[in-house]
Amino acid sequence: MRLFVALPIPEPARHVIVTLLDRLRASDWPVRWVRPEGVHLTLKFYGEVAPERLEVIEEAIRFAAAGAGPMSMRLASLGAFPTNARPRILWLGLDAPPALELLQDRLERRGEDIGFPPEGAPFQPHVTLGRMREGHRLPPHALENANGAPQKVAFLADRIVLYESLLTPEGPRYEPRLVLPLGS
Repeated sequence: MRLFVALPIPEPARHVIVTLLDRLRASDWPVRWVRPEGVHLTLKFYGEVAPERLEVIEEAIRFAAAGAGPMSMRLASLGAFPTNARPRILWLGLDAPPALELLQDRLERRGEDIGFPPEGAPFQPHVTLGRMREGHRLPPHALENANGAPQKVAFLADRIVLYESLLTPEGPRYEPRLVLPLGS
C-alpha cells in the first residue's frame, strides 16, 4: 500500500483552489493536473509500505501529532519546484504558523525512527496543483502571467489524515486510513 500523511483543505479555501485548478486546466500547459478531490497539504510521504507496517505508522503519527492543535493558514501564491523558471511541480503556497513546521518535523523524526528516511529538502507548505508532462516545459513566464492570483483565503486545519493512495486509470484516489482531530 502507498501511504502519506496530510492535512485536508477545508471549504471555502478548497473551493478557491478548485476554481484556480479549473482556470489553469483551461490553459494549454503540458501539465497533469491534480483532480479536485486530491487537494491536500502533504506532510510526510511514506511510499510503498507492507500492510503489516500500517499499525506502526499510525502509532508514529499519533505520537507526532500529540499536543498539536488546529492551525490557522492562508492561501498564498503560485510557485514551482525546483524553480519557477524550470518547473516540474506546480503548487499553491500556504502561509502557515511555525506549529506546522514543528508538526512536519515531528512526523519526519518519528518516520525516521521506524525506518522512513526524511525528505531531505526544507519543508515548504504547499498544495500540489499539477506535474509537468515528461519532456515538456511551460512557456516563458507562464506562472508570472497566470490568470490572476488566487484569493488569499484563510482556513483552519483541524485534522491530520493518513491516506492510502490507490492508483486508478483516472489518476490516484485517496482513501483515509486514520483521521486524527488536531487538539484532541
